[in-house]
This record gives sequence, structure tokens and C-alpha cells, in this order.
Amino acid sequence: MPENAMSSFLFKLLKGHKGKESTETQRTIYANARCGNKHENFKHAHNKIRTSKYTIISYLPINLYEQFTRLANAYFAILIILQCIPVISSLEPITTIIPLVIVLGITAVKDGLDDLNRHRSDRSVNNRIVEVLDPTNMTEENLLTKEKWMNIRTGDIIKIKQDESVTADVLLLSTSDPHHLAYIETAELDGETNLKVRNAIQATGNLMDPETDPDGLSCYKLAAFDGKILCEPPNNRLDHFVGTLSWRNDSGRQEKRFPLSNDNILLRGTTMRNVDWAFGVVIFAGPDTKLMQNAGKTYFKRTSVDNFLNRLVVYIGGGLIMLAVVSMVGHIIFEMYHGDHFQAFLPWEFIDECERKTNMTQDPCEKGIPELISGSLIFWSYIIVLNTLVPISLYVSVEIIRLGQSYFINWDRQMYSPLKDQCAEARKTTLNEELGQVQYIFSDKTGTLTQNIMQFKMCSISGLVYGNQSEPCDFDTFNPRWYDHEFTFNDNRLLAALSQKHQKEKEFFTLLALNHTVMPEYKDDGNIVYQAQSPDEGALVKAARCFGFVFRSRSPDTITIYDATQDQNIIFELLQILDFDNVRKRMSVIVRKIEPDGTKGKIMLYCKGADMTVMERLRETTDEDLDVIEQTKVHLDEFSAEGLRTLCLAYREIDEEWFDKWNQKFTDAACSIDNREEKLCASYEEIEQQMILLGATAVEDKLQEDVPATIANLGRAGIKLWVLTGDKLETAINIGYSCNLLTDDMLDVFIVDGESSLEVKRELLRNFETLCQKCHPDNDYGLVITGHALGHALEPDVEHDLLKVALKCKAVICCRVTPLQKAKVVQLVKRTQAAVTLAIGDGANDVSMIKEAHIGVGISGEEGTQAVLASDYSIAQFKYLERLLLVHGRWSYFRMCRFLDYFFYKNFAFTLIHFWFAFLCGFSAANVYDQWMITIYNVFFTSFPPLCLGLLDKDVNDKMCILNPSLYRLGQAQKLFNLRIFLYSVLRAVITSLILFFVPMCIFMEATGNEKWGMTDNDSDGMTFGRQAFAFLVATCLVVIVNLQVALDTAYWTLINHFFIWGSILLYFALHFFMYSNGVYALFPWMFPFVGVGRFVIDKPVFWLTLLLTIIIYVIPVLAFRLYKSITKPTDAEKIREQRYKQKRRKQKKPISYISRRGGSQRPGTQRPGSSYAFSHQRGFADLIMSGRMTSKRRRSRSTINHLARAGLSLPSSPKQTTVTFQEPQESDANHIRGERLVE
Repeated sequence: MPENAMSSFLFKLLKGHKGKESTETQRTIYANARCGNKHENFKHAHNKIRTSKYTIISYLPINLYEQFTRLANAYFAILIILQCIPVISSLEPITTIIPLVIVLGITAVKDGLDDLNRHRSDRSVNNRIVEVLDPTNMTEENLLTKEKWMNIRTGDIIKIKQDESVTADVLLLSTSDPHHLAYIETAELDGETNLKVRNAIQATGNLMDPETDPDGLSCYKLAAFDGKILCEPPNNRLDHFVGTLSWRNDSGRQEKRFPLSNDNILLRGTTMRNVDWAFGVVIFAGPDTKLMQNAGKTYFKRTSVDNFLNRLVVYIGGGLIMLAVVSMVGHIIFEMYHGDHFQAFLPWEFIDECERKTNMTQDPCEKGIPELISGSLIFWSYIIVLNTLVPISLYVSVEIIRLGQSYFINWDRQMYSPLKDQCAEARKTTLNEELGQVQYIFSDKTGTLTQNIMQFKMCSISGLVYGNQSEPCDFDTFNPRWYDHEFTFNDNRLLAALSQKHQKEKEFFTLLALNHTVMPEYKDDGNIVYQAQSPDEGALVKAARCFGFVFRSRSPDTITIYDATQDQNIIFELLQILDFDNVRKRMSVIVRKIEPDGTKGKIMLYCKGADMTVMERLRETTDEDLDVIEQTKVHLDEFSAEGLRTLCLAYREIDEEWFDKWNQKFTDAACSIDNREEKLCASYEEIEQQMILLGATAVEDKLQEDVPATIANLGRAGIKLWVLTGDKLETAINIGYSCNLLTDDMLDVFIVDGESSLEVKRELLRNFETLCQKCHPDNDYGLVITGHALGHALEPDVEHDLLKVALKCKAVICCRVTPLQKAKVVQLVKRTQAAVTLAIGDGANDVSMIKEAHIGVGISGEEGTQAVLASDYSIAQFKYLERLLLVHGRWSYFRMCRFLDYFFYKNFAFTLIHFWFAFLCGFSAANVYDQWMITIYNVFFTSFPPLCLGLLDKDVNDKMCILNPSLYRLGQAQKLFNLRIFLYSVLRAVITSLILFFVPMCIFMEATGNEKWGMTDNDSDGMTFGRQAFAFLVATCLVVIVNLQVALDTAYWTLINHFFIWGSILLYFALHFFMYSNGVYALFPWMFPFVGVGRFVIDKPVFWLTLLLTIIIYVIPVLAFRLYKSITKPTDAEKIREQRYKQKRRKQKKPISYISRRGGSQRPGTQRPGSSYAFSHQRGFADLIMSGRMTSKRRRSRSTINHLARAGLSLPSSPKQTTVTFQEPQESDANHIRGERLVE
């Protein structure tokens, strides 16, 4: 095996990967047979998930591998090897080993703690308990055993109870529903909280009998189930599944095959609703589940600063080589002219051989050979001497700063949510400065921008608007039995109208109570909980209930509501449901009221839908109708201006004879084989005509707090927001306007919804031409693209056109997108733009884009914690993103840049003194400092002040960061630390090193006499005033000046800064006198040769005068240059500080202006929708209701039935007409019932 392949294999093995990649083309699962599922070629994955990086065995080797991928660490490992060669090293290896071990150790501990948290979260998921069927215990009364999630395998049959999460991807076998239905919530998959229906095939549905076994305990038939499932291999398509079930059911001899589709599958991450229990056989487990397949790969994220540092290390390494080459050349020249006096430095073997050759042949040795050999050795010697050009402590200092910044984020009380009792959390400590450079934010909508809570806010009934009053409704008096205490509506006029039995108002709420596909669920305490397919429907039905029109039950033929104004149940015969779809944008129900005496009333059609589709189907207008229509349009504009989601309501009375003829046409269309959809649409169109406008509803999809303000301020900071949502087009656009992402002042909003690649490409090119023609400097355009069109737009030949349009738009909204498409959009921007991206979401459907972006932010919301677990940072609400970026992000970037600028400066100033000393020592690789000074310079003398700079410094306070978001743009343009800033730091370091070396040298040469080098003269006391004293003076000047420099760089002073800056200078003197004391020298004479130097030099006036003169020569030009820059080219921060000073500390909060909404009909642009209609509903439930498979009949245990009876409720037993009757309580219990909350 080649070496590269072997190393790759070992790395994968240590990380827990298989050596052989799976190429599974189809999967075979044997129910109740784990052994049979161990295919000879493919071993099915177990249900254990793992998001951690290390194991106990792999931790050390993988972590060291990752750390040595940093060029600086690899460089110092090579340097240690070179220092072990005595002939070229003038430094002991310990001078590099100690700092390197400290760096590697601190980083390893930090990485280990981060991974430990991931292990804990994995363990909490893997150790959840589920009931699994054990077919081996046929003698036991209960065949169900409790098992941990991680021990589940393909082929296992598991039991899922109501409100439990599904353990793995399972094939639904049987449920407690008589029609084998299961209702699921897929919030963690697609962000939607509305219910979806799944069904078991009839053959397996009969394996359990909910009639005789309401608790689902008799599982003998399931234990004997031995079906074989042949299906597609694991993939990431959430809406697709193809398979077949082969099984000898009913004790038949011949094996039958049953087709399987996505309607028969429960995916991991979904939550069971509205059924007591369900059984399913596991087909995909653990990493093979569609949820994990969509989770995306976990990337090792590096910041742009990290990448730039790696490049700088390469540049510095090149500079180091150049300096070593110059030193080598200087050494060769010196040896050629003066080397005869220093023959001891040449290799003795070569000299002896050369002398013997000269004596034998009388030919002299070739000139230059000894010098070249000595020069090649000196080259490596200077590589070692100048090694501090590459800062070994840089990375560990950066990690310490990042860790401290992470704690500041965690401790920020202004990002604490009392409602959720949650603080912001930096889950990764390596990306803080990246928060200050974000240019693109990719956000989910549901649960991120909105609260995912629909609330009925206003309505228009027969030309009158309700809900715009300040006084809340008194539901306690009007409808004490059924109203929800969490529901509020501010207009008592509506209650008064209902109390007076105004016909239009009653018709309005009757429509809301009848026209829907909501399922009522009776809890054990007698409360009704509505399970709605969409949150919009749930809000409307809930509002009707609070206003006294309570939806109680449904059957295939009837709907029962309770009318509080008459205090009686009303039964309606359900004749037909005209289901909702995105083309029709409306839904209708045809009913007939059944009087108490059994007579049937008129046939009524109740319709709700988008204003445009309903308005154009109204009857010929009378004067009265025209007034209602005009008033309703005005009200719709007002609702739209407030960002509310609107629906229009209309009704029609239908002649019975005409309905019979139409119903026959409808039945024929429904049974048609050819063009069924077109014929059904034609029949819908025929009956949904001549309607009378009843009014309009206004539902608030509640935005999270301060979302518009946050988006507006982030926009001023130069950050573009892209919304990637699974919602439909109208809903996404409506929220875009609500949160001011889209505004009425935009020149145009382009909508791309092509059905093919060619159509999408044409639409994008047409939009791009429009952009180029208008050429607005602010790019005041919006782009909305559907998921289907986005799939084509992400193709290689179209993605460039998508980018051209999207990058010129101020806002981009992608709707109906899958989790994988979200990740692909983020990947496209990352790949093509040199910009930092941030993804934020709250559900499992956002995990893939959170992992793909440079920075992932998770919001702990209603959709679970998957997004938080996969994120780099977690916050409680979207509004905290503003502070996370504009304050902590900007501060982190500012501090890191100031730290790096200073860090390279002090290291270059320290190292270049060696280079200037080379001209004095004949390029002999002699050290100007003591080796302990080299070892601890970056550890003690100059480590704490720059850490304070990187942790505490700030140019403006947090309020100014929020009020002046333009300050954030410096990070986006990388203006605070780049190659120019780095070269400027190097130039400052060169000047500083020249001052630090030549000023003391000249003074010493003059002060020590006339000897040429001034290294051997004795003073009056007979002590040598030579190289060691010079080294001490230079080191002292260096430590003092670099600490003075960090003081000059500090913009925000604290006691901590003062302590560490001046304390570092004092520490230098204290350690120097300690290490070079007589006692330490007596113990370790070979380690501390500079004994007594400090005490000798510090007594000399020339020492203090030299130190003072060096400081003056350095500091005065620096102060003068900074004053000149602040006057001629002040920074934005300096301008703000000057402004605050002039205002005499008067804090004036800059008002944030928002663009007011004018309503849907006033929006400019040719492609904008004409209303704020939004209805997150999907087709399909009507067929289940009318077929009788989905009803409100609930099977309960005996205790539940008894509890309902005590509450005055009874459940009917007739499957044909399922109704719930309310029995009037006895007089003695009336007050108790009146004050008790019966409805959730």
C-alpha cells in the first residue's frame, strides 16, 4: 500500500470511519430478524449517532495531527530536531521544547473539552428509551421490552407513543387509529409545525386491533410478522421513498408483494400526534436515516484570520531564509578576509586533510572551500538563532484570547432571555473574530424570524373592521366554557354583535368553524386540542371557538359545532370539500344544516382564500355589495400594512337540484382516468361562482421581538440577509414585508418560479438585464425564488446567472427549499465570494446550512435542539444576533487585530537585534541575549500585556457599536489587519530594533574607552564591561519599550491593563536578579552564566541614561506620527469619540427609521403579489375526510371515558355520525364548570 494511502487509511480508522466505502444500491430488511439484516456485502448501520470528533484512543494522535497541520507548529518541531545537532546550534533544544509543549498542551485541553460536550449531547440522545418488540419471548405476557435508542437495529419493530419522537426511519405497520392513520409533526425536518398524515398498508394495519386492545399490548401477530422489505438505499430525499413489502399474510402460502411509498414511512425526528400508539419496522437507523443524511458533513472551521496567519507564517519563513542567506554570505566574506585568525571554527578533519595534501603535492588547497562549508553550517545556525521570527506562542495566545472572548459572550446579560431562561453561548471558541467580518446571513424563517405562533388579530365583517380597539374582549362572561385563556382580541363590539345575533357576524364564524380540515383531539381531562394541518387553520378555528362557535367533531358525512349564542350543538351535513392547493389559493366546503327535528336546511358553500381569487368570483355587485367590497379592500390594505396574513371569506346559497347535477359532474371528474386534475379544477370553478363577500381575516404570524429593527441595523452594517425557508411563496413574501426585508420603496422584487432549467435561466437573464438598465447605486431590489426553480438554478450552467442577480439584490428569499438546498445555497456563496457567511436557524432542517456556513448560530425554539447542538453559537432570539455581531463580533475582530499587529511587532523587534548583532560578531551566529531571555521573553516579559489588549481593549463602547453600525464595515473589508498592516508592523519593528541596538552600542563604545569593540576594557573596579552587560542593557531597553508600545496602543484602560503592563517591566527586573544571583549560579552554573551582571550594570549612570535616551528617541516620533494621523486622517472611532467629547457626555440615541407599509395593492413593481394573502396549507386532507379514513373518533381507555363522563362530555359510538354532545351540568356544579378551563 502506498504511504499516502496508508496514512489516509490510518487517519480514517482513528476517526472511526470504515475502510471501505458503501456502494449500496438497494436495501433488504427482514422484519423481526436482526441476523438476516447482516448482508454479506453491506452491514446496516446501528442507531447510534456520533457528532463528536475524538475517541479515547484517537484523541491524542488526531489532535496532534491537526495541530501540526499548522505550519508554525510543524516548523518548531523541525527546529527542535535541528537544535539537537551541536555543530550548527548555539541554543539548547529546551528553549524551543518548553514553549512548544505548552502551546500543544493548552490547545489539546481546549479541544478535548469542546469534544467532551459533544460526547455528552450524543450520549443524551443515544440513551433515550423506546419500547421494542422481542419475538423471542413468546411465552411472556408482554412482548415489549425497553431498549436504548443506540441499540436499535434494522428489522426491529418498535412502538411509538403519542408525543414521542420517532427513533429511526420506520415503515408504519399499524396504529391505534381504526383506519391505520398516523399524524406526525415534522418541525425538526422541515420547520413546519402543521400536521401531516401517514398511513399503514391494509395488510399490516390489521396486525393490531385497537378495538379490543386500546393500549396496544397484544402484539402476538406483530411478533410473528416476517415480511421482507426491498427498498432504496439510504439517501437524503425527505419527500421520496420507493420500496416493496413481500409477505405471506393471512397464513397464505403464496407470498404477496405490496408497494410502499413515502406515505407509509415515519422519519426520524418527526413527532407522533393524535394517535395513542403506532408500530413500525426499522428500515434506516442512525447515520442512514434521512435526518442524518441531511445533516451534512461536519467541517473543521478555520477563520479568515487563521488562514491569513498561515500565509504569514510562510512569508515569515521566506524572510527568515533570506536573513539566513544574507548572514551566510556575510560569514563567507568575513571568513575569506579574516578567517585565518579563526581557523578553530572550521572542520578539523577537512583542515588536516588539506594540510597533508599541501605537504605531499605542494599544491595549496582550493580557495573558498573551507569558507563555503563553514557558511553552510552558519546558514542553519542562523535559522535557529532567528527562529523567533516565527512566533511559537502566537497560536496559544490566540486561543487564550478566543476563550476569554467566548466567556464574555456567555456572560453578557443583555443577551439573556428571561422568557426562555437562556443566555447566549459560544459553543466553539475558535470563530469569535469571524463574527466581526460577516457579509451574508442565511436565515430560516419559521421559529427564527417568527415565533411560529399564529394569532387571530383583526377581521372585517360586512364592511366593518373589528380588532382595532384598545379594550380587550370579556370572554369570561360571553363564552366561559370554551374560550382559550391565552386568546386575546381587542374589540367588545364584536361580542356585542354576536350576543345580539347579527346574522353576518354569525355567518362569519360559522364559516371559520366549518371550512377546514382540523381534527379535534380530546384529552384525558376533557379538553379539546385542535390538530391542524397548518397553523393558519388552527388560529382561525381557535378564534371561532373563543367567539362561541366551537368545532366539536367531524365524521365523513357530518360536522358538529357548538353555538354558544344559542347554547346548543348544530349538526351540518358535509356534502363536499373542495380542497386547497397553491394554484386555486382557496378552499371551500359545501354543507347543509340539520335541524333538531331532522329536517335539512339550505345547501351552503363557504369559501376562504386569497383576496384576488375570491373577489373575482363574487356575484354581480349591487350597491350594498359594492360598498362592502370597497370597504373590505381598504381593510385588507390596512391589515397588509401591519404585516398581517389575510384571507377573504365568501359564501353562496346553492339550489339543491343544481347541486345534484354538479355533484354528478364532480363525481365523474374524480373518477376520470384522463386529465383528472383539469376536470376537477373545472368543476371547482363552476361551483365557486356568484358568491357573496362576507369579510376578511387578519392573522398575525408573530415576528420575534425586534426583528425589523435588527434586520434594519444589520443592513446598515453592510450585511445582506438571505431567507431560506420551507414555507410557500406567499407566506415567505408576506414575512419579508413584515420584517422590512422587502419594502415598498424597492424598485422591483423579482420572482423566479420556472419549471425547467431553461425557464429559470431565461428569467434570471431577464431580471439581470432589468438590473443593469436601472443601475441603482443602492441595489434596492429583492429576489424571491421557489424551491423547484432553485433546484435548477443550482445546476452548474445556471448558478452563475443566479449569483449575478442575487448579489445585486438587497434581499433574497428562497421558499419551499429542502435542507440540502439550504446547504447548497450557502456553499455556492462560500465558493464564489470571498466573504464570511453566517447561517442561523432553530430546527433540524437548518442543521445542514449551519454546518456549511463559516459560522453557525442556533436558536433554541419550538423545533427542538438539533440546530443548537450543531451550531457554533446559540442564542435565545433573533434580536440577539445584532449584539452578537455588531458588539461582540466587532470587538473580537478589533481586539484580535490589535493583538496580532502588536505581537508581530514585538517579535520582529526582538529577533532583528540578533541580525544587527551579526555585523558586530562576524556573522558567527552568536546570541546577543542570554538563552533564558530567548526562552521566557514571550512567556513572561511580553505575554500578559498583549493578552489584555486582545481581551479588554475597545475603541468605542457597546452602545456606540449599535448606534453606528457602519463601524462594522471595517471588519468586512479586513482593514484592521491585512498584508499592508503586517508590513507596516514589520517596518516599525525594523526601526525599533535599529534604535534598540545601535543607540546602546554607540553609547557603550564611547563609554568603555577607545578599544575598537569596547568588549574588554575594565572599569575602575576592575570588572569587565563587555558583551553580557551590553546584552542586559539591550534586553532591558527592549522589554521597557515594547511594553510602552502596548500602553500606547491601548484605547481602553482598566486596572488589569495597568497591573500587567507595568508589572511585566517589574517582573523582568525581578526574574533577572533572581536567575543571575549567586545562589542560583551556585546550584546551576551551566544554566545561568550571567551571574552578577544586573547588579553590576544597574549601578552605572550610563545604564539609566542610555535607557532614557533610547525611550525618548523611540517614543517622540511615534507620538508625533499618531498625532498627525489623528488630525489629517481620523478613524471613524476617533470621530465618534470626539463627537461624544464635544457633546459633554450627553447620550443621544440615534433613532432607527423604518419604512411604513402601504398595503399590498400599493406595492410598486410588476412582479409583486397583489395582497398579503398567506395560507400555509397543503392539499390532501379533504380526500381522507370524505373517504371516512380521517375522523374525530378517538379510542380511549376506560379511565379516560369515565373522566369525560364526569366532566359532562360523552363520546358517541356510531362510526357513521361522530358527534360530541355537551350535557348541561347540574345547578350545583354550574359555577364550578363555568370557572374551569375545559379547552386547551
